This record gives sequence, structure tokens and C-alpha cells, in this order.
Amino acid sequence: MFGYDWPRFHAAVNDLPAALLFVTVLFEIGGWLTKRASLKAAALWTLWAGVVGGWVAVLAGLKAEDVIEHGEAIHELMEQHERQALITMGIFTVVLVWKLYRRFQLAPIEDLVLRGLSVLGFVGLLYTATIGGKLAFEHAAGVPSATLKVELENREAGHHHAAGEADADEHEQADSTKPPAHTHAPGTPEHKH
Repeated sequence: MFGYDWPRFHAAVNDLPAALLFVTVLFEIGGWLTKRASLKAAALWTLWAGVVGGWVAVLAGLKAEDVIEHGEAIHELMEQHERQALITMGIFTVVLVWKLYRRFQLAPIEDLVLRGLSVLGFVGLLYTATIGGKLAFEHAAGVPSATLKVELENREAGHHHAAGEADADEHEQADSTKPPAHTHAPGTPEHKH
């Protein structure tokens, strides 16, 4: 699949639909507040693209969950992420289908309900993304155990600067008006240069 496995493909395709659905809601609200047809049209086109792309991301995620190594904590988060993604995509799909079904001739109450559903979908989108972020950044979901083990050993070993870099760091740090050239991330074990 173009050099991608399912977890990498899911990671590659999930950001754009989320961004499109995010701006769909902004365009929708902006069009409602300003009564500008151009914003309403932009909301429709981004909704179309976001729904199609979102379902591609969901399907890739469903495939990815079958192939990544994981324990119970990742499994529970994956189930939450999947459930919320399906609910969120369901909401945005209902909004799109209803607009198409009514041929965009919506009664004011329908328009209000669909706008409310879009905002609800937006909240779902944020929640889905939060869980996906936890999977990736707190649990290293999708990173094979062997790769993670090598990376942990690499971090424990620290790093060393090439000849001349340490001298440049010391010179820059001697100038108290400049921030230090090299800092350590919180939680990173101290190491020597």
C-alpha cells in the first residue's frame, strides 16, 4: 500500500478530514451569522470532503487495530477511540445526507438542528482526537515493541555532540543574554555533553 502499513496509513489520512470537519463547523456558523452564501457553500464542500476522508480514516483505523502490538491499556483506548470516531462520523454523515436529501431547501428548524448536530460532531471530533493523541504520545500505539525497546536504550545512553559543538554551546551559554542553546525536555534524564 504505497509503502504504508495500516497504522501509518491511518496516521497519514486522519488529520485532513478532521481539519476539514473542523472548518465545516466554522464555515457553517460563519454563514449563519453573516448570511453569506459563499460561507455556506464552503461549509458544504468541506463537509463533503471531510465525511469522505473521515470514513477512509475510520476504515484505516479499523484495519490498524488488528495489526498493532498492544496490551490492555491500549486496547481500551482503541475501543474508546473507535466508538467515538464512529459516532462522530455518523453525526457528520447524517448532516450531509439530510442536506442532500432536502436539496439544501431546509426549514429554519431543520437548519438549526443540523447546525446543532454539527457542533455536537465538532465536540466528538475533539474527543476522538484527544484519545488518538493519548494512544500515540502516551502509549506509543503503533510503535513495534522491538523499535520501542531500541529507542528506550538509545535515550538511556544519551547523546554526544560532535567535536566543536560542545565548545560552541559553552560559548553561547557564557553570554547570559542568550537562552541556552541546548535544553533538556522535562522528564529526560540528565546526561553529559
